[in-house]
Order: sequence, then structure tokens, then C-alpha cells
Amino acid sequence: MKDKSKMQKAWFYEEHGPKEVLKLGDFPIPVPKQNQLLVQVKAAALNPFDSKIRRQPIIPMEFPVVPGCDMAGVVVAKGGDASKFEVGDEVYGNIQDFNSQGTLKRLGTLAEFVVVEEDLVAAKPENMSFEDAAALPLAVQTALEGFKTAGFKEGQTVFIVGGAGGVGTLAVQLAKRVFGASRVVATTSTAKVDFVKSLGADKVVDYKKTKYEEVEEKFDLLYDTIGDTEKSFVVAKDDAPIIDITWPPSNTRAVYSGLTVTGDILEKLRPYLKSGKLKASIDPTGPYHFSDVTEAFLYLETGRAQGKVVISPFPTRHFLSENFACDKVKELPNELL
Repeated sequence: MKDKSKMQKAWFYEEHGPKEVLKLGDFPIPVPKQNQLLVQVKAAALNPFDSKIRRQPIIPMEFPVVPGCDMAGVVVAKGGDASKFEVGDEVYGNIQDFNSQGTLKRLGTLAEFVVVEEDLVAAKPENMSFEDAAALPLAVQTALEGFKTAGFKEGQTVFIVGGAGGVGTLAVQLAKRVFGASRVVATTSTAKVDFVKSLGADKVVDYKKTKYEEVEEKFDLLYDTIGDTEKSFVVAKDDAPIIDITWPPSNTRAVYSGLTVTGDILEKLRPYLKSGKLKASIDPTGPYHFSDVTEAFLYLETGRAQGKVVISPFPTRHFLSENFACDKVKELPNELL
């Protein structure tokens, strides 16, 4: 018989397929390894990546799988070598280290408790809600990496394809308020033009009314967040870098840009987050309650989300740390860590 005090509620799937393969059920609460934190999740965010690996076996993973990369929450226990954070600290981050060797964690962030290496998370700024914090990690790490890959310099111009998406909303803000772009132009649909302008874009192109060929300017950087470089390349200067965050890029001239997963990136952006120069964008249909994860995925997969699709609140209960001695790591199946 399972000890209910060591079980948690989580969304998981045991086969690839549509959102209907997701189930809400019991899952073991993990014990943190020496360099890990056990975090009680307060909010999480969905990413297109979560849907892609659920639908198809893109990467090797063993079932059951709890989806989710992004979270914000409270540290409730930690391994013996973890020293950056204390129990009670509020943290946020992307728990899936895409840069590491081996497979991704089977226990993602759509669970009450997760384990994460302490160098993958950062302290949550006091002026940010858990929901805003959860909306940032993977998207801002991706957005930032694109500018670094391109070698973008202060004073240059940039054309951003998909300015209202999870990565696009942050790319617009980073370009204008962090990297010092002299001109930022972004695309979006008619209903979201004013929203993208509010993020700092100097001009917004309504893709439903204007084709790429009709854009008269040429830019120092084309930053495509939706994988449309086969067509969007025409707005780039002849020698300008073309960044595509989708794989594989649809244009041979485009350079794929992934992401570096580390809490240091979030820490370096802390001044911009505290000052409000950089803000999370949560789709106005949310946040979605933890019990409504399938509905949240349904909306995410329409491709119409404005900013991030966020899950909150999560189930709330008192965590009994004495039930989880962190020196007894061997008691937990390694595949869940």
C-alpha cells in the first residue's frame, strides 16, 4: 500500500498522443539529490515543446512522463551539497537542462513538487508574482540566446517575426530595453497590434494586411520566432544574420538558435525585472487552474496564445519535511529524478 504522505498529484502521460493522453493522478514526491532542491510548485507555464514531445517520440523518454519545464515555487527541502538557497526561499526557473548529457527529467513541472539542480534556478524578485515568474524562464532564455547568437550590437535594427508569442514578447522587450536597438519592428495579427506596441516595438506589422515583400525597410537582424524564414528573409539586409528558433530552419541562410539553461541568466536579468523594464506576458485567458491543464493545452495548441499560458493555482498543503530525509536518496527510483 502506498504511503499517501509521500505521494503528490501530477499530470502525466503513459503514451504519445493528443492532449487526451494526459491523466491527473498520484505520483511519488521525489527526494532531492545532493545538488538539488525540492520545490513546492506555485505556478507553471506551458511551452510548445511540451506538446511536441507528448505527441511524438522526438527525444528518448521512459513513461510515465510529467510534462513541463517552467515553474516558480518555494524550496521545501534540499540535498546536502545545495548551498545557494534555504528552505522557504522563493525560486523560479526552467528545470529541464537541455544542455546536459542524457535524457530529460520524467518529472516535469505539472506536479505539486519537483526536484531541480540549484544552479538552474534563481531567486524570484520580490515584486513578481509566482505566475509572472513561471512565465519567464524558457522563453527568456531562448529570446536572449538569439541575440547572442547573432552578435547583436547596440544601435542596430531588428525585425521580429511573431512579436506576441511567448518568445516574441520577450524578444521585443530585450531588443529595446536591454540590447539598445535603435529600431524594433515586429509582426503580429490585427487584434494584437496595440499589445505588441506596448512592449516597446517602434512599429508593428499586421501580417494579415502586409506581406514581407511589402516591408520597405531592411534590418540588421531578422529574428524569426515562428519558423517562417523561408519567406521572412526578404526583410534582412544582404549580410544580416537570420535567426530561427525552430528546428530545422526553413531557410538555408538561417542560423538555428536554441537556449542555455542556467539560473545565472535569470539573475543577470534581475535588475530589468525589478525595475519593470522587462515584464512577463500572461495570456489573458489564464492563468488556468491546475485541474484545467487539458484545457490549457488545447488553447496553447491553437497557436493563438498572447504571451505565455500559465497554470495556477496548484494544490496547497503542508509539507512534512521529516518524511523526506534527504540522505536517503536511494529510496527514490532514479528515473524520476
